[in-house]
Amino acid sequence: MFFRKQFANVVEWQEFRDDMIFYKWKNDEIKKGSRLIIRPGQDAIFLNNGKIEGIFRDEGEYDIESQIIPFLSTLKGIKFGFNSGMRVEVLFVSTKEFVVKWGTPNVINIPAQGFPGGMPVRANGTFTFKVSDYVTLIDQIAGVRDQYLVEDVRLRISAVLDQLLMKWITREGKDMFNLQANSFEIGRGIREDLDMEMMKSGISITGFNIISFNYPKEVQDMINKIASQGMVGDIGRYQQIAMTEGMASGKMAGGGTAADMASMMMGMQIAGKMLEQMNQQPAQPQPAQQQPTRPQPVQPQPSAQPPQSGGAVRPNFCPNCGTKAGEGNFCSNCGHKLV
Repeated sequence: MFFRKQFANVVEWQEFRDDMIFYKWKNDEIKKGSRLIIRPGQDAIFLNNGKIEGIFRDEGEYDIESQIIPFLSTLKGIKFGFNSGMRVEVLFVSTKEFVVKWGTPNVINIPAQGFPGGMPVRANGTFTFKVSDYVTLIDQIAGVRDQYLVEDVRLRISAVLDQLLMKWITREGKDMFNLQANSFEIGRGIREDLDMEMMKSGISITGFNIISFNYPKEVQDMINKIASQGMVGDIGRYQQIAMTEGMASGKMAGGGTAADMASMMMGMQIAGKMLEQMNQQPAQPQPAQQQPTRPQPVQPQPSAQPPQSGGAVRPNFCPNCGTKAGEGNFCSNCGHKLV
């Protein structure tokens, strides 16, 4: 055992994974002649009693005794003996930006007019993050963990994502039936809030994208039909359309002749409504055509009968015998009173 411990170490990220954010080198001591290997996309942090001694960022292979120790804060004077090593921890941190998919496991009921229980919505997309503060990362996470995975960050964000979606959809969602139109503003607000939350762990949220909003099938079908009729947001008119389509397709209860008669009656009512709407539209005024002015002939006006006594009008013929009436008040043939 004594002689085995004298062999030099190779200090490197031994369990590298694409989804690993940091990895802590687990050997007890760094021996004389040990070498440090830093690969692309990695930073190596030397720790002593939980405090940072030095951060090395350039990729390559280094002799720890001659090329690393002289740059450590409190360990720069250490000398390796035949039977002594340096007890430090080496934390390897990934410097890349991680891309993570997210999705709401349950529906989120967003307050919306016409939906007493809220508009049920699901969403999915991606977010990106990277380590931005090594000191905070070590204090909050790396001090008690040997490794940290992307899944750990995703679970932490998922815990608060529903509340943030509800907050920013309510604030920025101008149309509950077309939330995708405001997805950029909603995503920007969520990213800012998540960044403030994850900053406490030394991690920065660099992006948050919403790929799509999803509604339950019944609501999505309603949106599609309303949109096809140019009546977005009018749920009452969608119900009328659904009834009309059900009658026209013969899927309404009753079937056969009864359904055909109902469909015909509905068609007549719809046609009547259309005619009524057309008649209610004001007629467009037609531009007057300019005609050349011509003198109009003066039409002779019939002479008015002179007013008779008592205001009665004298008949031209006797109503009793048909004899042509004269100037007197009585018929000259039968003596019938004319006026």
